[in-house]
Amino acid sequence: MDTDHVATALRNCASGLYAAQAGVALLVSHGTFLHRYDFTSRFIEHDTNGATPMAAIDWEAAITALDNGGLPCSGGERRILQLAASLAAGTPVSLRDTITGLDSPNTALLVTAIRCAAGMRR
Repeated sequence: MDTDHVATALRNCASGLYAAQAGVALLVSHGTFLHRYDFTSRFIEHDTNGATPMAAIDWEAAITALDNGGLPCSGGERRILQLAASLAAGTPVSLRDTITGLDSPNTALLVTAIRCAAGMRR
């Protein structure tokens, strides 16, 4: 499944759940993880609901791998994954520690995701 199809399937699965949509949107808009085979092959499950493609991220497994060195990432990638997992699955994260050092583009992505989680579309 190519990156666009995975993103669509993830969005389909999160549909109707603002926090889940926000976490998925943050991860997808960041643009890194869906291009990483070591992420997509280990932490994304694919299925269909009738003809609708569905996919879900095993957030807990991804964060566990991240914390144990099994998913090497840059500092920015690490922060985005932690924040996305926190939004989507309630994975605990220290905002103070996690947002410190985010660059402007990633901060903008996070603000958009937070607005999404709060049900604000604009």
